[in-house]
Amino acid sequence: MLFRHQAIFVKERVGFLKLTDVYDLLDPSTGGQIGQIRDEPSALSKYLRLVVNKLLLPTRFNVYEGDSGQPSLSIVKKSIIVRGHLDVEERGQVLFRLRGKIFSFRGYYDVLAPHSDQIVAEVRGDWKGWNFKLLNPSGGEVGTITKKWAGIGKELFTSADNYMVVLGGEAASFPKPMESLLAVAIALDAVHKERK
Repeated sequence: MLFRHQAIFVKERVGFLKLTDVYDLLDPSTGGQIGQIRDEPSALSKYLRLVVNKLLLPTRFNVYEGDSGQPSLSIVKKSIIVRGHLDVEERGQVLFRLRGKIFSFRGYYDVLAPHSDQIVAEVRGDWKGWNFKLLNPSGGEVGTITKKWAGIGKELFTSADNYMVVLGGEAASFPKPMESLLAVAIALDAVHKERK
């Protein structure tokens, strides 16, 4: 099962003038593909990307396990004006929400309970080293997201990035830790990286 892995390598596919993003999910120990994340906006939003910055448009990132035709997790990004709001859904049920922070030098997202908007975790990190941590309310590390350098040619001439998502020491005490880390990785890539 995809979400039982302790570490997942997220590899964005390179594309020239692409309207949607695709990320391959790889087992870092074997290099084998274990899933995929696809940016699947509505038809209108997809073609509006030709004239409007895609950051401003809504979309849905669906996570697929193996060859499954049904997504096991969805990250729903609404239109962004001031700060990012994303819902993370499992089979139509909201697991949690990601709320972008407006004025913070190290914090990027609060992870909120789906119905109460109570903060249950925080995403902290730095853009310079592209190192991020998902921290529980007591500051324990649920997991990390780091950018992996893929070579100077690829990094200079494409916008494709690679990320290593690794569970931390407090993952066992946190509900859906790998699902949370993958959702945060996509949020960071699709929202914050687009602003840079």
